[in-house]
Amino acid sequence: MNPADETNPAAETNPADEILDIVDEHDRVVRQAPRGVAYAEGLRHRCVFIQVRDAEGRLFVHRRTATKLVFPALYDLFVGGVVGAGESYDEAALREAEEELGVSGLPEPTFLFKFLYEDEAGHGWWSAVYEVRCELPVRPQVEEVQWHAFLTDEEVAARLAEWEWVPDGLAAHERLRGFRAAG
Repeated sequence: MNPADETNPAAETNPADEILDIVDEHDRVVRQAPRGVAYAEGLRHRCVFIQVRDAEGRLFVHRRTATKLVFPALYDLFVGGVVGAGESYDEAALREAEEELGVSGLPEPTFLFKFLYEDEAGHGWWSAVYEVRCELPVRPQVEEVQWHAFLTDEEVAARLAEWEWVPDGLAAHERLRGFRAAG
């Protein structure tokens, strides 16, 4: 930790330095590593995906900033991110949702299911999917979100083929559709 961080809570830290739990194919912690190392070496870690709807049932959709370590400048159907070392999925879901939406006092997101996402390069992460209703005015983090809107399901469906989406978010979206259809 940078000594400045201990005396100045507002000091910025590099996201690549955040320590993550590295997990096996059964989601058991096997060690810890900085996020930058986990990404560079393709180490399996944990993430949360939170689907956010407003009071009218519209879905929060956003475009990630160009400075994101993973999937910069792509559109996303979820807020979320990595689960920190020693943090539970539930804790990470609430933290990430409040951070990215720029709100406090959000209801606890409801856990829906978990799956192992793996990309074409063989890198993967355990992904816990949640949902939450946000009736508060949102003020998304400018470091995380370049553009945002609440869209109807029909508007989202029309844009799925038009916009470039984060691949893990698309995988979570497809699994969520299947989860709801089976429920």
